[in-house]
Amino acid sequence: MAGVRFGILDGIVNSRFSPTVLPRAAYLSAAATGADSFWVGDHLNSLIPRSIATPEYLGVGAKLVPKVDAILEPWTMLGHLAARNRFRRLRLGVCVTDASRRNPAVTAQAAATLHLLTRGRALLGIGVGEREGNEPYGVEWTKPVARFEEAIATIRALWDSGGEPISRDSPYFPLRNAVFDLPPYRGKWPEIWIAAHGPRMLRIAGRYADAWVPFVLSRPTDYARALEAVRTAASDAGRDPMSIVPAVNRAIVTGRTRDDVDEALDGVIMKASALAAPAEAWARHGVEHPLGADFSGVQDLVPQTIDKQTALSYTAKVPASLMKEICFSGTPSEVIDQVAEWRDQGLRYLLVLNGSQLNPSLRKGVAASLPFGRVLRGLRTL
Repeated sequence: MAGVRFGILDGIVNSRFSPTVLPRAAYLSAAATGADSFWVGDHLNSLIPRSIATPEYLGVGAKLVPKVDAILEPWTMLGHLAARNRFRRLRLGVCVTDASRRNPAVTAQAAATLHLLTRGRALLGIGVGEREGNEPYGVEWTKPVARFEEAIATIRALWDSGGEPISRDSPYFPLRNAVFDLPPYRGKWPEIWIAAHGPRMLRIAGRYADAWVPFVLSRPTDYARALEAVRTAASDAGRDPMSIVPAVNRAIVTGRTRDDVDEALDGVIMKASALAAPAEAWARHGVEHPLGADFSGVQDLVPQTIDKQTALSYTAKVPASLMKEICFSGTPSEVIDQVAEWRDQGLRYLLVLNGSQLNPSLRKGVAASLPFGRVLRGLRTL
């Protein structure tokens, strides 16, 4: 059976010392631990409520990152990392860029440019985006899935145009004698990794994706069912269903002992990440999502509007069992066993977020670096 490859995902938030110190450290860590790729997020602000990203709950991390909403621009950062690390052959990607906020022609250009700069190592992760990065900035947020499908079709059309003027009807992104003359690198465009969860998005992934990289699926059996839907859609579209890389984007929370791990999972900042889980995941643990029984999850989360008192009341409701469901957690051997369960359901590529460093205890967060490294090395044995 094929093993599990992995990449490291960094949130690229500006630090007190420099905009590059944290992303560069994460990049070098990825290279040192045998990662295949390095990814950065694409947000205008954090998915954690800024009201609780304070020294009281973020600890010393708040001194390092005084403004959690100071998110850096992803394509610029990847270009910088590519220029500074020419001899470390990690693939570079955005996980995931926004199909509504960014015009697809600009996205096609950014990804193609990075592909040329890195000699074929660019990866285009793309999804519908989230309400928090669109609606507050005046970007239309109706019918995001329809807009997403048109964005993907537009990117493919531009890349396949051969530099000739192209016109294409679209309710969202019409082309009128549009020219896209950047070449592919050695005949190949960047792989498109689609973040898809609902039935329609899974069908779109089957038709267009080189890889499928969901975020909110929290159980291996759910993953297997969704992967089957992607593969069925690929087959229906005349594609080889096994050519689509089955990936997932999940946090890993580890530590020296189970008690250290549980302490990290019980931290206010870590529990705030559970707000991005859909209401149905909360309901499995006997708790209604604080934002309503029908709340869709990260797509409709607007964390910058949640004040401190409200945020704390929300995180107080997060059951420990839910935290263990939405991330890989435990000692290194326990985490490897959990990933193996997902591998047995079809997973072949893991995008890793390091949640261990969010332990409320600075000492234990730092001490988790060694167990986290053991997890990454262990992934190579699966």
